[in-house]
Amino acid sequence: MEKITVLTGAGISAESGIKTFRDADGLWEGHNVMEVASPEGWLKNPSLVLDFYNKRRKQLLAVTPNTAHKALVNLEHKYQVTIITQNVDDLHERAGSSHIIHLHGELLKARSTHNPQEIYEWKNDIKLGDVCTKKHQLRPHIVWFGEEVPMLDAAIEIVSQTDILIIIGTSMQVYPAASLLHYKKTNTPVYFIDPNPAITPKNNLFVYKEKASLGVPKVVAKLLE
Repeated sequence: MEKITVLTGAGISAESGIKTFRDADGLWEGHNVMEVASPEGWLKNPSLVLDFYNKRRKQLLAVTPNTAHKALVNLEHKYQVTIITQNVDDLHERAGSSHIIHLHGELLKARSTHNPQEIYEWKNDIKLGDVCTKKHQLRPHIVWFGEEVPMLDAAIEIVSQTDILIIIGTSMQVYPAASLLHYKKTNTPVYFIDPNPAITPKNNLFVYKEKASLGVPKVVAKLLE
């Protein structure tokens, strides 16, 4: 069975109502991203950070997977599919996809500030005073700026072995996620779906200048022919 790897970014979830990572002015919901997405921001004002992610979590629980998320599930009828996502939502899981790697963590999980391996399923607010088994404060299970991306090596291994690569809703300009393209085999077909692609078609690179909800079903239908 051929292997398909799907790389997804903010664009696929934006159509479900999840706001993209940051606005054109560099702010995220009115905050400088370093205030709410860095170890330094956490040490300076953990209450602000927790409140920020508590609001994101509530927003996530109010939305549903869209046509693009659902279309990807159909690829599993014919291929071995792994989704590597930069998104911290669970919309791929809710749509029914089986194998998902979250590069930047998961919003519906919390983890110990003492032991990064101590992770909890978490759908409610995280509050100051919520602690792990060793009585250390819990924090969002999110990879912040300046932190290691623990799933990166696994993602590199998967991309290096894939037969087909699909990229959806991401500029592939932000590292380390953008580096994954360097690990694919030379002749691997790439399907790039984005309304504003910073890339031009050539050889085995097929560009769909469309929103995910329009482009993904087309690519899926083509690959299932």
